[in-house]
Amino acid sequence: MSEFQDEYSESLEGEFRKLEDALLGNTVKLLAPSEPIKLTPETTVEEAITKMVDNRRAAAVVVDPDGRLIGIFTEHDFLTRVVRRGRDPRQTRLGEVMTADPEALAPQDRICHAVNRMHTAGYRTVPLVDASHRPIGIVTVNDVVGWLAEIFPEAVLNLRPGDKVKRPLQIDAG
Repeated sequence: MSEFQDEYSESLEGEFRKLEDALLGNTVKLLAPSEPIKLTPETTVEEAITKMVDNRRAAAVVVDPDGRLIGIFTEHDFLTRVVRRGRDPRQTRLGEVMTADPEALAPQDRICHAVNRMHTAGYRTVPLVDASHRPIGIVTVNDVVGWLAEIFPEAVLNLRPGDKVKRPLQIDAG
């Protein structure tokens, strides 16, 4: 094995340790989840989609009169439960098409748990709730990717495989 390969292997091991430490040690609150759009079960799908688009969000949470999480309505729900079934978004209420009682994360949950749930269950958005089960954020796949990009900027923010690595502060038009 060459000196370069030994150096590369040691560097790679260090990066894996760094990732493992971050995944196991960092909590979901570090992902800086976005403020959730909170709606009621009586809200129409049209109103929900308008708010989601206007706020560039992939989901809205559905809350009861006490502000506790009872559902989530995502882009996927819209496509599969409204559009595909030919339902009228102006007449359909979120309570009819939301994902009821969704799995949620707490701010103190580790990022590895969030990644596990997103991967294993296929979630792209997961509500973040406080101790009273009131929504305080939404964790998205983009939040996790952004966090990874901060930890490993040269490994994540690069060109296609085989091209040279961009430096984190180097910006181009592509």
